[in-house]
Amino acid sequence: MEPFLVIAFFFGLAGGVVGKIKGSSFVLWFLLSAIPPFAGLLAAIFYRREIDEPRRSCPGCGRVVKLYDALCTNCGTELGYTDEVIPPESAVVRQ
Repeated sequence: MEPFLVIAFFFGLAGGVVGKIKGSSFVLWFLLSAIPPFAGLLAAIFYRREIDEPRRSCPGCGRVVKLYDALCTNCGTELGYTDEVIPPESAVVRQ
């Protein structure tokens, strides 16, 4: 049982680091990678990066939200389909 705990810990650590790099929660990916070690780490590796998601502007408050959001987290406005897409954060050149 002890070797499994060591393996699960290190897979959890690796999954947590990968998840954190991709902009998600370290604790969440640590748990997901430690419980089913191999499958959890693969899921963390193939998980999408939040910085690569296209965005849009909320018509109610003007806050920029992810395109897949159905509600604005700032004002609660229900967001419908729009053709106006703001490029992802990774496409914006920072100075």
